[in-house]
Amino acid sequence: MKRSTKLSLIAIVILALNGLVNAQKPVAEANAKDPRLFALEDLRPGMKGTSRSVFSGTEPQEFGVEILGVLPGFPGPRQSAIIARLSGANVEKTGVFAGMSGSPVYIDNKLVGAIAFSFPFSKEPIAGITPIKQMIEIFEKGSAETRAPKEPKVVSFAQLASTEWKPTLPRPTVGSTALIAPVSDGSRLLPLMGQQMTPIATPVVFGGISQESLAMFAPQLAANGLLPVSGAGGSAAITSLGKATEKTLTPGTSVSVQLVRGDYSIAASGTVTLRDGDKIYAFGHPFLSLGAADMPMSETAVVTVISNVNNSFKLSIPGTMMGSISQDRSAGVFGQLGQAPKMIPVKINLHTSRDRSDTYSYEIANDSFLTPLLLNITVFNTITSSERALGESTITIKGAINVKGQQPIQVDRRFSQANSPILAAGSVAGPISSLLGSGFDDVQIEGVTLDISSTDTKYAGALERIALNKTEARRGEKIEIQAYVRTESGKQFVQRIPVQIPDDALPGQLLVFVGDGGALQEGSASRSFVPQDLGQLVQAINKVKKSDRLYVKLFRITPGVVIGTSELPNLPPSMVATLNSDRNSGGYTPTVLSAVYEMELPPAEFVISGQQLIALDIVP
Repeated sequence: MKRSTKLSLIAIVILALNGLVNAQKPVAEANAKDPRLFALEDLRPGMKGTSRSVFSGTEPQEFGVEILGVLPGFPGPRQSAIIARLSGANVEKTGVFAGMSGSPVYIDNKLVGAIAFSFPFSKEPIAGITPIKQMIEIFEKGSAETRAPKEPKVVSFAQLASTEWKPTLPRPTVGSTALIAPVSDGSRLLPLMGQQMTPIATPVVFGGISQESLAMFAPQLAANGLLPVSGAGGSAAITSLGKATEKTLTPGTSVSVQLVRGDYSIAASGTVTLRDGDKIYAFGHPFLSLGAADMPMSETAVVTVISNVNNSFKLSIPGTMMGSISQDRSAGVFGQLGQAPKMIPVKINLHTSRDRSDTYSYEIANDSFLTPLLLNITVFNTITSSERALGESTITIKGAINVKGQQPIQVDRRFSQANSPILAAGSVAGPISSLLGSGFDDVQIEGVTLDISSTDTKYAGALERIALNKTEARRGEKIEIQAYVRTESGKQFVQRIPVQIPDDALPGQLLVFVGDGGALQEGSASRSFVPQDLGQLVQAINKVKKSDRLYVKLFRITPGVVIGTSELPNLPPSMVATLNSDRNSGGYTPTVLSAVYEMELPPAEFVISGQQLIALDIVP
């Protein structure tokens, strides 16, 4: 009796466990095969469905989709692309257009994927579709991202001093992903390669940016799959985070990734593929392949779709910010509602040659690749919107870049030549690029404030020669250097520079250097260094010599070294012997000239360039 009772209890437990397993089994199966999604393996040629996209306003419109087949292994291993023909009055007029990326495709009310690819110059609206499973998996798998700590990178003093900044966007300069060999960007064959299936271009709408400014940077943007479009409006208001409802960013509606907002607006537009609670899946292909990102995600109103023989595109205006884009990867972009991104506020006070003052306020996205480019575009446009972009001019730019936990980076530059506006913009983008690309994780730029003054006259001169009022001097004695400068008009003037010999100067010969900051920086033995922390990098940026003024530096011909950013002159023989011993190598840069004295002169009326050397004897 006891044995049968025991067996009955075991049977009850087994049945209960089986019931628990069976109860959990549908949930596991639902996770593995969501009934809302159409499985890729169930697709067959000839199947028909629908898609949604916004052609005007904010409401999506439906159009037809017919499945033609599946391309396995495209655009990458273990991936597939679905080939389909689109139909309907709208798409027959526009074809597959820029801004359609992410348009959801349904069969039997189940989501198949996102329209993401096209064939340029195709006579029919043939599109490639990214399967929805690929879009979900790339963002769901490994969501708990673990990143190895970054290592500080080598910083070049030439890079810190340079004003000719060039963008380095993350995507390679390849025109498209092809079924045959890819074509390098700039190839003459590129427009003829109609057999390529490429990601649909992402239209980037520029508001408040002039055609001249857009032409300056369009090649770099186009090389990275972005279609620059001149905006219909002049700005996009800086809105606070909106409250999402069940109608916010539903599948088929337009969505914008805002890069700049305020007095300027730069926004990339696409289409929402899937909203799952607060999660938003869109585009179906990468925006810029940034990986982890932090950019505003906004609702969007479409003005119209511009039909174009080469590439039709959506002209849109970003609206209220509803969340942030946090991922930008090969199968699309991923965002979350209710999360506000960290933006960098920028304020520019412009004083024009016509004695007029204007103030521009806007925010830019915080990204190591995009932030310098966006600053470069907007600062250049701020200058050229009121001043001429061509011809000689003089531009003075002052201000500060505020970095959290660090002393402000001072911006104080002046340019007087034909391309002054682009050099002035680069003088701001350069330090920002060095900071964000330094390899430190704690770089937080809290704001950029600039005062820019411009005149239509060129004030530049060349340092022709220098002279001393005496060839011998004692320690602590004052001497005078005469710097002879000639302007381009032929006028010559003399700048008199008083210099006091250091009290600890040793008897012997000194070399007196007078020249602009660029020449002094170029001749320095300290070429590059690896910063130990962010503070050291900020200090190095603030110590960069300025190319618009003269410097005086006294050198002694004696061994010294440069370690990191520090010059160590007049080393004792024992220290030199230790550094040069057989048991040590590297870690320092030997010099034959040791710095004794350095002075930065205030800016003169003219931007002076050139350098001269002369000898001075120190007597007991």
